[in-house]
Amino acid sequence: MSLTPKQKRFCEEYLVDLNGTQAAIRAGYSKKTAKEIASENFSKPNIQEYLAERMRERGEKLDITAEKVLKQWWDIANADPNEIIQFRKTACRHCHGIDHQYQWADENEFSVSLIKAKEKSVKPLPNDKGGYGFRRSLDPHADCPRCDGEGVADVYGLDTRHLSPAARLLYAGVKVTQNGFEIKMRDQDKALENVARHLGMFLERHIHTGADGGAIVNEIILRGVRPGEVAAQDED
Repeated sequence: MSLTPKQKRFCEEYLVDLNGTQAAIRAGYSKKTAKEIASENFSKPNIQEYLAERMRERGEKLDITAEKVLKQWWDIANADPNEIIQFRKTACRHCHGIDHQYQWADENEFSVSLIKAKEKSVKPLPNDKGGYGFRRSLDPHADCPRCDGEGVADVYGLDTRHLSPAARLLYAGVKVTQNGFEIKMRDQDKALENVARHLGMFLERHIHTGADGGAIVNEIILRGVRPGEVAAQDED
């Protein structure tokens, strides 16, 4: 059975943003019933076939295959977030100073600090007995009496120009805030779930209405694991 002009318009609009309700509205259906019309259209075999064929054509044109999409999901799921951002324990100012005294980065840093302290009449004045050469990136010293070898907590964002291909897929941008920056990453758990679904590793059962009007039941069971085993693990 061929599509009516309105059904075909609905399909073409759906392919724009994959939003059934909005596609129905743009195709000329009533806003009040757009959601129901979209659901009804999706249940019709001729519309399903038309959409499947159009999506297949688009995939061929762009050279998109299920294998390529699966590979990208798998790469995202296995990418190492430490390539993008790291939580580090770094040296405190006393870790590597002489006799674990305060260590300066260089003479200039010490001189500037000393001048400011004199201007503000700070007592005692800072000294350079701990020496120079402080580097925040160094590991904490196990015997440091000031930080007990724990170091200083530090969040470090890496240069995204040098990420591996998988980490590039995981990286979703950066947001600069008043307090610094926020690294955005794609959902690795969701990517792994997509892989599992693609490989048929989930058995799903959806009961939309109970026999006596009770609660909706939704089950997702991983293949190869018996429900009893899952329940036992959840109790632990």
